[in-house]
Amino acid sequence: MEDSLILKRYEDFKNYKRTDTKEKEKFILSTKAIIDDVRENGDSALIKYSRMFDNVNVEDFNFLTTDEEIESAINYVKENYSEIFELFLEAAKNVKEFHEKQLETSYSFKKDGALMGMKVEPLDSVLAYVPGGKAFYPSTAIMNIVPAKVAGVKKIFMTTPPDENGRVKNPLSIAIAVELGVDCIYKLGGAHAIAAFTYGTESIPAVAKIVGPGNIYVATAKKLVMGVVGIDSIAGPSEVMIFADEKANPDWVAIDLCAQAEHTGDNMLILVSTSMDFIKKVESSLEKILPSLKRKELIRKSLENFAFSVFVKNYEEGFEIVNLVAPEHVEVIIDMDVWSILKNIRNAGAIFIGEFTPVALGDYFAGPNHVLPTNGTAVFSSPLGVYDFVKRSSFLSVDKNYILKNAEKVVKLAFFEELDAHASSILFRTK
Repeated sequence: MEDSLILKRYEDFKNYKRTDTKEKEKFILSTKAIIDDVRENGDSALIKYSRMFDNVNVEDFNFLTTDEEIESAINYVKENYSEIFELFLEAAKNVKEFHEKQLETSYSFKKDGALMGMKVEPLDSVLAYVPGGKAFYPSTAIMNIVPAKVAGVKKIFMTTPPDENGRVKNPLSIAIAVELGVDCIYKLGGAHAIAAFTYGTESIPAVAKIVGPGNIYVATAKKLVMGVVGIDSIAGPSEVMIFADEKANPDWVAIDLCAQAEHTGDNMLILVSTSMDFIKKVESSLEKILPSLKRKELIRKSLENFAFSVFVKNYEEGFEIVNLVAPEHVEVIIDMDVWSILKNIRNAGAIFIGEFTPVALGDYFAGPNHVLPTNGTAVFSSPLGVYDFVKRSSFLSVDKNYILKNAEKVVKLAFFEELDAHASSILFRTK
């Protein structure tokens, strides 16, 4: 079958390991050169790269979106995309409601003359990077901006690549950003934008954290500046695993695989099933459905190079494969209740349970964030959330009685580690 999945049995797949996705050296070297140039030459380097990569040909290029551009974009959206705009705002409302549940509060307690606790504080500033090249996804702007706003970030900036006239390519991005409460909208893209908001230039503020997806140069730039500025993650190609038994609808499973495969053509697709007959039915469904899809060539690339089907003897083996791969998205369509499924899955970015819960529902509308850990990083990381836009500081305040009571213990520990100044900082206060 032309669109058949590469079949693996549980015994073969249980030793599965991710391929090395380190950026090619040519991307690292060229991206580093751009970052260094922006860090040294500021705005002049930004103008150079905007002309080079985005074909900006206006003489007076202003990085900041003007009030006139914002007003024009909003009017254009109201006239041409009013229904879509309202639907995105409804989705944003759902996303906000979901993320409000993630809010943390500071806490404190007293113990033996000591007051201690944790202070939770929103970040001072964040950049939401919104791609504007071959594809523009307003949903991604929502997923990055809303949790930052819920967290109480003081300054939220958005940047997206300009068109050749030095204006934002997609007016919808401006309208959504304004509606969500973004403070400033900039017209910069690529690695040079990441560098600018990391180090700051004459016109661009340095921020505390950068979030949002981008191409290989954006991803490489984020990796190179990580540590100077906070980042959300190094996003890889999107991926989906579907764990289904013989009762699932093969057409629905097939279209869900195609939905994830239509992103970039290098999307990992894994079908896990307790039924060989069901796997064959899904393959037949793929052959039937694929020709009718607009992005069939991209989907075919993913199916031919990055797709697997895994036959397992029982649910236990299926869950073991899920936890081994730690997929970005996993759909579970088996004869088991929701809470038992959740109990069995430890490693996954987002879990979609039941035949009426496709990934697309979460991508756009329901509320959970669609910025998720990829390439197996779900074993240690989480979806983007409010917790990514706050920081925590512990605090401690003790009285004299506390230090007198515990001085001898602390001094002994300090001397054991041969840090006599530490010991003395205690002893000076006991005399």
